[in-house]
Amino acid sequence: MILMDGKAAAQKIFDALKEQAAGMEKKPRLAVVVVGEDQVIASFISQKKKAADAIGAEVRVYPFPAEITTNELRKRIAEIVHEEKNSAVIIQLPLPAHINKQYILNAIPPEKDADVLSARAVGAFAVGKSAVMPPVAGAIKTLFEEYAIQYREAHITILGAGSLVGRPVAMWLLNERADVTVIADRAEEKKEIIHSADIVVSGVGKSGLVKGEMIKQGAVVIDAGSSESEGEVVGDVDEKSVAAKAAYLAPVPGGVGPLTVAILLKNLFTLASI
Repeated sequence: MILMDGKAAAQKIFDALKEQAAGMEKKPRLAVVVVGEDQVIASFISQKKKAADAIGAEVRVYPFPAEITTNELRKRIAEIVHEEKNSAVIIQLPLPAHINKQYILNAIPPEKDADVLSARAVGAFAVGKSAVMPPVAGAIKTLFEEYAIQYREAHITILGAGSLVGRPVAMWLLNERADVTVIADRAEEKKEIIHSADIVVSGVGKSGLVKGEMIKQGAVVIDAGSSESEGEVVGDVDEKSVAAKAAYLAPVPGGVGPLTVAILLKNLFTLASI
């Protein structure tokens, strides 16, 4: 079994971006809108800032209290979007339950949407007209290319249909004319479908969801799930049992995660250059 090293692949992207930054007159800046306080979210943002600093880009965080209203947040985001120094803007998810998430995401125009989450940006991506890829989809694409995974000829099953993993990954693969099955929920009840897949991508956010008995011998397993356990970020895959059967495994941590940050910053540079 081969563990897919997202860190090594991400470093190649960072090296290229650092070289690109050296020739740019204006340092690209990523604006990150954060609502409320959360230790895990703070850790994610810290990783982004560290990576950006290392390649010659900038991350500016715009914090807002958890009790802010949807309308007030939308108004403030409009101001952030129009700041000339902000090359791209992202909304750090999740948002508090009382916030209308999609209404907030739609405040970011496609030309500054590095996460590809606004309705206009998603629409452009769905029809192949986007200049950038959703970060998780871009990360998985990079892993497939790095390890020469023939995904177009494979049967791929995606667990979860969320806006960060399942939906964008499915859109990308459909545009690539790949054979894709999406299991939106109750994956535990659909083991036969999962067991038939050559490639399994999980983005549910449920620790230990994917076990070795659920996959076929020699499958490629991409863990893109994220949840918290005892203060640490964990994936969906039971690594020990899956590793005994899989040919390739992208683990958490170290697989999709580092590459997601790299693709996000690659998107930042692309949008800054448009």
